[in-house]
Amino acid sequence: MLKIENSVEELSGLDPAALPDAVLSSTRPLLLRGLVAHWPLVQAGLQSANAAMDYLKRFYQDATVGVLVGGPEIQGRIFYNEDLTGFNFQRRMTKLDVVLEALAKAQADENAPTVYLGSTTIDTCLPGFRGENDLALTAVAPLASIWLGNRTRIAAHYDVPDNLACVAAGRRRFTLFPPDQLTNLYVGPLDFTPAGQAISMVDFAQPDFERYPKFKVALRHAQVADMNPGDAIFIPSMWWHHVEGLDAFNVLINYWWRRSPGHMGTPDSVLLHALLSLRDLPAEQREAWRGIFNHYVFEPDEDAVRHIPERSRGVLAPLGDAAARGLRALLLNRLNR
Repeated sequence: MLKIENSVEELSGLDPAALPDAVLSSTRPLLLRGLVAHWPLVQAGLQSANAAMDYLKRFYQDATVGVLVGGPEIQGRIFYNEDLTGFNFQRRMTKLDVVLEALAKAQADENAPTVYLGSTTIDTCLPGFRGENDLALTAVAPLASIWLGNRTRIAAHYDVPDNLACVAAGRRRFTLFPPDQLTNLYVGPLDFTPAGQAISMVDFAQPDFERYPKFKVALRHAQVADMNPGDAIFIPSMWWHHVEGLDAFNVLINYWWRRSPGHMGTPDSVLLHALLSLRDLPAEQREAWRGIFNHYVFEPDEDAVRHIPERSRGVLAPLGDAAARGLRALLLNRLNR
C-alpha cells in the first residue's frame, strides 16, 4: 500500500436531506462519514453481500448493462494491455442479474475474474431504487449512477462534473490529487482510454519510481480516504482520484453535476481542438495565441469589449442558450470545411 501522509478532511453528523452549499461547492475533497448509513441498501450490505444483491434485485426489470470482465491475472486493475494496443479486459453487454449471480459465485474465490459495472444510470437499470436510497440534491439537479463489482482498481483520472460518491456496500479507498499534479501523474493517451477519461499510467499497487520519478512529488500532495459502507466523499471538479474496491462485493452510488450553464460545452473538446490547431505552431505564434486566450478566456474584463457596442459584440457577449446554439453551428461549419 502507498504511504500517504495526508487524509481527506472529514465531516460527520451532516443531515442528508439538507447538505450545506459549503459542502456541495467545496473546492477541496471532503469525507462525509455516515452520510448514507440509513439507506436500506447499506443496511442490507452490512448483513451480507448476498443480502445486498437480493435487495438490488428487487428493483431490477430486465435492463441490459455494460460490464468489463478481466482475467484473474489483472488483479482488479482496469487498464491497458502490455503494449498499449488495447485493454486488459473485455466489454460485454449482459443482464444485471447475470452480473450479480457471477459476483455471488466468485465471493470465496481468491482467483476470481475481475467483474466491473461502471457508471450506469440508476433510474434506467434499477427503477424505483432512489425512492428508498437517495439524497436531496434538487438544487444541483444531479445525474445518479451506480458502480458495482468485486475487488477493482480504477486508475487515477479527473472528471469535469463535481462528484458526490456514496459507498453503499463493501469498502473503498480513494486517493486524490489536486489538479496541479497533472505533470507528476504521467497521464496516458487522451483519445484512447479504458473508460473515456485519460488516466495515470502509474500502478499504485507497485509504482515504478524509476520510470515515473515525479510520482513521488505527486504523493506529497495526495490525500487518502478509507471508506466504510454508509460513508460518502465529495470530489470537486478536476481533482484526480484513484479508486479501489476492497471487498469481494462493492457498490458505489454517485451523483454528478455541473454548476456551469447547461449550454456550455465540455472543455475536453477545446483541448482536443487546441492540439489540432495550436500545439504545432511556431513558438512565436503559440505565444501570441496564449495572449489572445488570456485576453478573451482566462483573464477577461470589461475593457476587452467596452469599445464595441453591446448589440455588436456577438460571441464576446454573455452567452445564453440561443447564442450558444449559434456558436456551435458556426464551429461545426468551420470544422467541416
